[in-house]
Amino acid sequence: MRSRADWTGRTVLDLGCGTGFHLPRFAETAARVIGVEPHPGLARLAARRLRTRGVTGAEILTGTAQEIPLPDASVDVVHARWAYFFGPGCEPGLVELDRVLRRGGVAMIIDNDASRSTFGGWFRRGYPHLEPPETVERFWSIRGWTLDRVDMGWRFESRADLEAVVRIEFAPEVADEVLRAHEGLSVDYAVNLWTKSL
Repeated sequence: MRSRADWTGRTVLDLGCGTGFHLPRFAETAARVIGVEPHPGLARLAARRLRTRGVTGAEILTGTAQEIPLPDASVDVVHARWAYFFGPGCEPGLVELDRVLRRGGVAMIIDNDASRSTFGGWFRRGYPHLEPPETVERFWSIRGWTLDRVDMGWRFESRADLEAVVRIEFAPEVADEVLRAHEGLSVDYAVNLWTKSL
């Protein structure tokens, strides 16, 4: 991400910040960090994370990608990871990104790459109603977003840990199916980093 957007001394918006996992990292060097989360329970957890870690220069707001509670041209870097921006249908959020980004700002969206990797195969099986990977890629490309393919993985200390995470990600019948066929304690995983500068 740093090769696409340096947030040092800048204002960062973590859109769909969830429990605020990434906020402390941004706050290490950013001038200001804003987490926006639509679910009040997750927003409270994010605020608690900031308090318990003594993170300053960061705040949590309740809001959505379609209605970001910030003024026009008020942020330099937007980070959205597995939140709302999944291709076709997210156009209202893209309009909001354009509205809140300052000139020279960068938006970064991270999502699963369902076209490859073990997890990508599981994802296609677990969410067959979603657009196919090539449709999603075309959606971003024709709108001027740049794609970086990232290879990563999960590594667990026990089979119980792996199974617990898989069961969070998928419906019980899909989780049972993929776990029966998978051996070992690691899973290769591919993600897409989409970026666009204003």
